[in-house]
Formats: sequence, C-alpha cells, structure tokens
Amino acid sequence: MDGGEKIKLVSIVGPTASGKSELAVRLAERFDGEIVNADSMQVYCGMDIGTAKPSPLLRQRVPHHLVDIVSPDVNFSASDFRREAAAAIADIQSRGRKAFVVGGTGLYIRALLQGLVDSPSGDESIRRELVELAQRDGNEEILRRLALVDPETAGRLHPNDRVRVVRALEVYLQTGRPISTFRGEHGFADIHYDCLKIGLRVERQELYRRIENRVEEMIEQGLIAEVEELLRAGFTSDLKAMRSIGYKEICAYLAGEYSLDAAVALIKRDTRRYAKRQMTWFNKDFEINWVEYPDSFVTICNHVIEFFA
Repeated sequence: MDGGEKIKLVSIVGPTASGKSELAVRLAERFDGEIVNADSMQVYCGMDIGTAKPSPLLRQRVPHHLVDIVSPDVNFSASDFRREAAAAIADIQSRGRKAFVVGGTGLYIRALLQGLVDSPSGDESIRRELVELAQRDGNEEILRRLALVDPETAGRLHPNDRVRVVRALEVYLQTGRPISTFRGEHGFADIHYDCLKIGLRVERQELYRRIENRVEEMIEQGLIAEVEELLRAGFTSDLKAMRSIGYKEICAYLAGEYSLDAAVALIKRDTRRYAKRQMTWFNKDFEINWVEYPDSFVTICNHVIEFFA
C-alpha cells in the first residue's frame, strides 16, 4: 500500500440484538478478515454474559480484537478505543487480511473514522457545580447560560441533553473559549480509512422480542453469578462499567433494592431504550447501507465484494 492509499475496512453497526456478531464472523470467514470490537462494554474482562460477548465458538472461528482488554475499574474512553483500534487495524492490514469493525457504540465508530475534538479533558469540580445548578434551577437555566457564551452550541442542544450542555459550559469556564471553536479547528485531516458501513435494521417489535429473549437467556446463563463474582473481586457498583445496563440492575437486586422480576423488567426496558438511542444515532449517518439480516446476506456479500475489488 502506498503512502497515500487509505486502508479499506468494513463497519457493521446496528442496535443491540440485531445480529452484528454473527454476521461479522460469517463475513470475516468469507473474506479472510478479522474482527475489531466496537462495543464499549465488551472491552472489559469478566463481563461476558451481561455484555453479550460473542460466544467462545464464534471467537474461535475468527480472531477478535479489543475484547477482554481492560479491567472493569478502568475508565476506557473513546480516545482509548481509537488508539487501540487503529493499532489493531494496522496489524490486520500488515498481515494482508481485512478488518471488520463491529459494534453498537456509535461514538467509538465516529472516533475511529472521524477523530475526536481536541478539547480539554474536564474539571470535575466545575462539572459538579454545574450539575448541582441544573438540579436546583433546571436544565433550561444551564442552557440559557450556555447560550450567552456559546450560542452556536446552545442552538444545537436540547435542555434535556444535560450531559452535553454541562460539558460545553465546563469547557468555556475552563478555557474562556466556546467548545464550538475547538470543533471548528478540528478538520479530521488524519482520516486514513475508506469504510463501507453496513447497518442491520430490524423491525421494532421483532427487535424488542429479541431483546426480551436475550435478557431472559442472560439470567439463565448466570448473569447474577457473574455480577456476584465481580463484586467479590472488589469491583464496586459505583464503577462506570458496573453502572451499565444489566449490571446496575442486578447490583440493585443483590443489594435488596428490587425483586429479581423487577430487576429483569428494568433490564428489558433499559435495553429497549438503549436500542432506540442507538438507532437515533446511526440514522444520522447517511453513509450507512441499511439491510435486513439474515435475509440479505447475499446482497451484503456482494456489497463487500464490490468494495474490496
């Protein structure tokens, strides 16, 4: 590959329970590929059942990268993912194989393909004060304050998007500059991937049925024991990884806050909501080729053949 040529890779995205892992393995087998995980929870060791990691059988069939790479007490970020994924893709490419980036964490995919805005890492004390202000005076008040110093960013945000409003105000209070100026300076000049994006679309009621079945299977497979083992190992319920869907509800059940039935119902509800957020994110990306799987497997293969030709 000459210096100006971009690495070709395939990205497979979609909501949870849409069949991404199975499709990725089938494509990787067919096209001499390897899989790079882009699920923010599957990077954690010991968190297998609740994150729906690919089965040991699937992982034996095709090499998987970025699965089980950090401890649950590590705050693994999108920038960490970008660094590790880029290294894995370069390694795969160097061996003459093809990379399939697979997962439902849209921010990770965007970080890899478009880069990240180079803005300050944050100030916890400022953030805490802003959150307290929002809790006391309402989300509209912090959005109003943001509009005074960064009307461009404020105009793009809803009052209920408290995390991003707080983040934008935090950057301004740290630097005296609107976060929009950092975005304006970021031209994604270092993009070096040519990516075919495949999205798996599932009819809503069918997706919800799959989600409910998956959650019940997780319980049958031993999710409760998995959470108990993590807690025994010293990974407390307030860790970022342990606050994820499935783990936080079982932690609450084990603490006596919910019955098991209530915890399971909450996992199902929160997973449905998460799937909806995933689709909202991915629907904004007009480069994604949406397909039904497994019905369109032949069509998908033809897309990939044409892309790598």
